Amino acid sequence: MFRIGNGYDVHALAEGLPLRLGGVRVEHTAGCIAHSDGDVAIHALCDALLGAAALGDIGLHFPDTSAEFRGIDSKILLARTADLLAEAGYVIGNVDLTICLQRPKIQPYIPQMREVLAGVMGVALGQVSVKATTTEKLGFVGREEGIAAIASALIYMPE
Repeated sequence: MFRIGNGYDVHALAEGLPLRLGGVRVEHTAGCIAHSDGDVAIHALCDALLGAAALGDIGLHFPDTSAEFRGIDSKILLARTADLLAEAGYVIGNVDLTICLQRPKIQPYIPQMREVLAGVMGVALGQVSVKATTTEKLGFVGREEGIAAIASALIYMPE
């Protein structure tokens, strides 16, 4: 049984905060404002995986009102999400992630993001796609007020 899920997340940017995307520290003057480490890419990915398995969303499992998750490394959330899927009997087929930001250019970081994400989820590198796009200076992303990420995930239950 194949199942598909999608996820979307947005975080505002603020000067002086660290920027983490896809489990990797990205050099930039601004980072995401968030309860956790603000990794918008991993948050969207968690939602895609949880949605595919009909297990709710990231806010249900890792609420931003909980002190337990304050400042948490989002890779931990992704690992826990992968564990939830495995406990429900699902296997990750592949994931596809698009990070929307005007700056910085993250192409040099994408190979490392793919490696980190694959390792955290326990899947092969070829099962993880990460892409980046701008919004051609339109909207909150184009004005560099925030970053958005969109993720898709295919999961299946082995026979």
